[in-house]
Amino acid sequence: MTNVAKIIFTHDKMIQANEQVRNFVENTPSSYVTTILAEELVVVMKENDSASYEDMRMTAGSIARELGKRNIDTASIEMKQLTSTFSNLEAESVVTAFVEGWNLGTYTFQKYKTDAKNLSTTLQVTDQEAHSSFVQTGVHRAEAIAFSRDLMNEIPSTLNPKSFPEILTNEFKDTSVEVNVLDKTAIEEMEMNGVLTVCRGSKYDPAFVELTYRGDESKPLVALVGKGVTFDTGGISLKKGKDISSMRMDMGGAAAVSGAMKLLASSSAKVNVVALIPIVENMPDANAVLPGEVIHYKNGSTVQVGNTDAEGRLILADGLIRAGEKGAEYVVDIATLTGSIWNALGTKLAGVFGDEALAFKMKEIGDTNGDYNWPMPLVDAYDDYLNSDFADFSNTSSKTEAGSITASLFLRRFVPEACKWLHVDMAGVMMSQEKGYYSKAATGFGARLLADFTEHVSS
Repeated sequence: MTNVAKIIFTHDKMIQANEQVRNFVENTPSSYVTTILAEELVVVMKENDSASYEDMRMTAGSIARELGKRNIDTASIEMKQLTSTFSNLEAESVVTAFVEGWNLGTYTFQKYKTDAKNLSTTLQVTDQEAHSSFVQTGVHRAEAIAFSRDLMNEIPSTLNPKSFPEILTNEFKDTSVEVNVLDKTAIEEMEMNGVLTVCRGSKYDPAFVELTYRGDESKPLVALVGKGVTFDTGGISLKKGKDISSMRMDMGGAAAVSGAMKLLASSSAKVNVVALIPIVENMPDANAVLPGEVIHYKNGSTVQVGNTDAEGRLILADGLIRAGEKGAEYVVDIATLTGSIWNALGTKLAGVFGDEALAFKMKEIGDTNGDYNWPMPLVDAYDDYLNSDFADFSNTSSKTEAGSITASLFLRRFVPEACKWLHVDMAGVMMSQEKGYYSKAATGFGARLLADFTEHVSS
């Protein structure tokens, strides 16, 4: 067998010309099949009139991973053949989706494995010139999601409140994204007391990073606020569980907004956007915040800390206040916020709260780009669940029901009045099993969702 794979798509002439391929395709129920003809590996994808762009991405990722495991160095593809086979979809978007899925399918995070292997198969587009811009778009989208995955997969001794700002500074160096890192002194001066309180138990000082991209300053300012808890032990309200190592991914919201900024900048998007990232580590020690303490926020609100494991909303509050100071017209915060959203929607959908019309638009965007989400209700009748006898309100509900809704109602109290706001709870979708273009670990959810949403409201 040669070390090159040729990807072929089903056309009547091709199937009729080769009985072995025809029989193999007709007797295989999956959307694609692989077989060996002579000394060449041929990948045959079946025609499907109802195929979606996500089908393109998932299939491309599966093929890329399978060829990598077979130690195939290069796979060639003629995009014209692909787009003509799936004529029910827009040709340009088919190319982009396939390239995006392919590159993500080859993604691995093996930097701590002593026996790490390069299982990547390079995609060679034989008619590259005719589709170069759409191929490049697919590459940019995959790179942004891979960056988010890398951040989420990284271990807490490498990615923490001290190193995270340095990683972002290096990533956006020599790009059109401006990086402003606020240290503890600046955070104190700006009265970001939620951030200061949550990070009290950590050996690291907190940080607050602002990423600004001005692709078109005439557009409305969009603020993307991402929860950056680099590890969440639960604090004094210590988490229970045999293995909580996945709590290194509690900065998934920060990873999402970082990936979105990378995508918007690399694609030279005509948008005006700022990412606001409060960065802390939630640890228990002699200095850690105790349940029952009260935080005084810059907007005048006082919050009783009922549970130190409900820390994400405490730092997002500072991010939302900062978005108001920036004069944002649209604000989207995203966080691995509640287990309740996982119970409600499982591992395939994030929950979206806030402006109803924008929430349905977010769903429409996710249905197309693969970051699936579902509009959720903000029930005013649950607002008094946050009542406190000692402060204006508490960070936890007095009831055991509707946890993701009450968390959203907490955040709403800090949303600037003059903006349109959405909250994305991505706790259920932060990890995935190996399937399609997903690897077994962080999904990178949110990067393309936030970028595409920002372009939509800026159009």
